[in-house]
Amino acid sequence: MGKRRARARGADKAGEASLLAAYDPSAFERPSLTVDVALISVVGDQLGTLLLRREAHPYAGLAALPGGFVAMAESLDAAAERVLRDKAGIEGVFLEQLYTFGAPERDPRTRVVSVAYYALVDGRAFAAIDTGGPAIDARLDVPWEGETGGPVDAIDPDGLPLELAFDHADILGTAVKRIRGKLDYTPIGFQLLPDRFTLRQLQVVHEVVLGRPLNKDSFRRRMLASGQLEATGERQAEVDHRPAALYRFGRRSAV
Repeated sequence: MGKRRARARGADKAGEASLLAAYDPSAFERPSLTVDVALISVVGDQLGTLLLRREAHPYAGLAALPGGFVAMAESLDAAAERVLRDKAGIEGVFLEQLYTFGAPERDPRTRVVSVAYYALVDGRAFAAIDTGGPAIDARLDVPWEGETGGPVDAIDPDGLPLELAFDHADILGTAVKRIRGKLDYTPIGFQLLPDRFTLRQLQVVHEVVLGRPLNKDSFRRRMLASGQLEATGERQAEVDHRPAALYRFGRRSAV
């Protein structure tokens, strides 16, 4: 029995080697593959994102998410990390695959499928990003409530709406919907905060992401009872009001 199985495996390997040797990858049309990264932050009392002004066609002059084609020997995660590092100057932040966008005519050049990611960064790190050149520090205006979903609007620093290339308004909208959906059952909101933060800062992040106010007392009770917070024993410094206690997330990697 064992010898017959060994011979069968040998025959299978020989047949596979023969097929691979004769295989012609050009026999089938293949779409191009890209990654696009929606970098999301909470800046003040608004959702922010980083966009790039396109310098070449298609959609020259329009704003777009950081993105790029995936290399043949590159994993999707590695491509997203590269795009974020090379085009936004950001690395080592929370990064998660979001959704695959593959409408046949989403790119006028050819059939391009994009695997979208979203990245989360705290407000101070976001504000430190060099927005020189084609980079745009934009605000997101979400025209729907809850997890309705749909495209969102991007507003430039002068308060003017930005026209987005490709289907990037839909990608940003999907990212906001995903974050809203995960906020209550995962510690994802902590990725939008510095290592040490006040309860007020934590509440602001939740309110900005959800797009609605929250009751202060019930929110604080829920957060303190969640077991996710650790008191640092420190207080805010250099503030013009009574310094608030600082906390940290006890399980930052458990998103």
